[in-house]
Amino acid sequence: MGDTETANGDDDGPSDVSDLMDDLEALESHVESPAGREAVAEAMATAAELGHRGAFGRVIHGFDRADAAEATLGSVLFAMPMVVEGGTRDVGIHMTSHPIGFLGTVAATVAMVYGILYVADIQDVRVKNPLFGVIPRRLAGVITISLGITVLLFTGWGQIDWNDPWLAVCIVVVAWAPTAIGAALGDILPGS
Repeated sequence: MGDTETANGDDDGPSDVSDLMDDLEALESHVESPAGREAVAEAMATAAELGHRGAFGRVIHGFDRADAAEATLGSVLFAMPMVVEGGTRDVGIHMTSHPIGFLGTVAATVAMVYGILYVADIQDVRVKNPLFGVIPRRLAGVITISLGITVLLFTGWGQIDWNDPWLAVCIVVVAWAPTAIGAALGDILPGS
């Protein structure tokens, strides 16, 4: 592996921390001893720390309290306008009689959050210790936090009535879409 060639043979410019992380992850799968795996894990942690010091281009792994706080802030910033905007309720009312629109909104929201976190390449986000071996912790955290913030704000500010639970859920889902986007951006933009 030269200066401009990555582990998979791509020749796409100078190597960076992301390429080093890829190489270390490949090495980790071949190391058998616990001490060797620990040494590779320490090298990966050091490489992650060496990442760019700016807001973009960092290698991000795990999901901790700082990430949860950032996602919460992003959620609140994007949810507050939805709480006071009357159109949110109107769209929720419309959605009560259009379950396909409801399901599409939920699916699109999850897909957008996944895309922001893992596909858009805003940061180099790595999946570490997924829940049930499949669900990325960052994705689950961002979705759970944004949905919780949406429910809390709409309930606390009297914008939904849980006596009509289907309408309440529809209104929450309408507002949850931008709130989840705010949570994803709030989580990864600081680069932690």
